[in-house]
Amino acid sequence: MNKRVLVKFSGEALAGEEGYGIDTKILDYIAEEIKELVDNDVEVGIVIGGGNIIRGVSAAADGIIKRTSGDYMGMLGTVINGIAMQEALEHKGLNARLQTAIKMEQIAEPFIVRKAARHLEKNRVVIFSAGTGNPYFTTDTAATLRATEIGASLLIKATKVDGIYDKDPMKFDDAVKLDTISYDQALEDHIKVMDDTAIALAKDNKLPIVVANMNEKGNLLKIINGDTSKCSIVK
Repeated sequence: MNKRVLVKFSGEALAGEEGYGIDTKILDYIAEEIKELVDNDVEVGIVIGGGNIIRGVSAAADGIIKRTSGDYMGMLGTVINGIAMQEALEHKGLNARLQTAIKMEQIAEPFIVRKAARHLEKNRVVIFSAGTGNPYFTTDTAATLRATEIGASLLIKATKVDGIYDKDPMKFDDAVKLDTISYDQALEDHIKVMDDTAIALAKDNKLPIVVANMNEKGNLLKIINGDTSKCSIVK
């Protein structure tokens, strides 16, 4: 199996119990999980949302801020998270590169797919920020797009639950975990784990989406090595 993967984290995951900002303990934990992958010869790309700083849709909800401006603000939030992640990875002794879909050369490289691929071949972790560079597209879609562009074998959506359920497991004790779900079923049922645009793009490119619990230590490496007991797969 091609051991090149892209891992998608939500911005909220970095916020911890505070619900906003960046919890450095969580940042350190994620960096350690990524280091375990790199130490096992996995080439890793990362996309992080910006919801711990600002969500474009929420910012534009009352009409004062235009949706396009709100989305650009959200993209800048992902860059802030990307800078923090790069620092955390380098603190662990890893080589990391931050690339942005919006040019800001003073702090990051512009996204160039061939350059990103070369970094990955040299065992550098590449963090893709600023979404797709366009408003109206989520970081889920950006993650699927970047995973496809770099030729990743898997897109891992790191969440707070261990997979996809037929109903919200946080609210319903009788929620049933779905180990495998088809792209078509995911689109038909509008599963909340990723938006429809991201799933449709994954379907077109036959990119498996793995939904897993980021708080399960060592789970990312287990998944890449074929242990899918604690995750769900959309394929």
